Amino acid sequence: MRWWDIAPVLDLERELFPEDAWSPGMFWSELAHARGPHATRRYLVAELEGGLVGYGGLAAVDGTGDIQTIATARDQWGTGLGARLLTELLGAATDFECHEVLLEVRVDNLRAQRLYERFGFEPIGFRRGYYQPGNHDALVMRRTTQTSSEAPSVQGT
Repeated sequence: MRWWDIAPVLDLERELFPEDAWSPGMFWSELAHARGPHATRRYLVAELEGGLVGYGGLAAVDGTGDIQTIATARDQWGTGLGARLLTELLGAATDFECHEVLLEVRVDNLRAQRLYERFGFEPIGFRRGYYQPGNHDALVMRRTTQTSSEAPSVQGT
């Protein structure tokens, strides 16, 4: 994602999350940490036929990744685009050497929860009234990663 993607991202953001859409300043702030040798963010967009159809972002701090946002246009639901965006963000978490990745998802967004579960995320708690101003609760989910020293050894002949 680059600065010129913010306007179309905001259009999709407002369409999908009318009660709790991110502000332009939130995206600008995140992108400010996505470039250079000390970058701690990875933001990406998905385009189809020249139009923006999805986006996602990850923050990484001290070995923990946090999926900040992920969304796909409604006409892309069921196409696998959400899974592709999530795969890219998890790859970024690996690049940032994260040992775990967290995310929050609205408790009523079962479609997204199923996607995250397919990728190994597990519920670990709730955040009451997390999504404002609608006062919707969030389910907190976590995915841990194995380091090579934690992975089971495989021996063969």
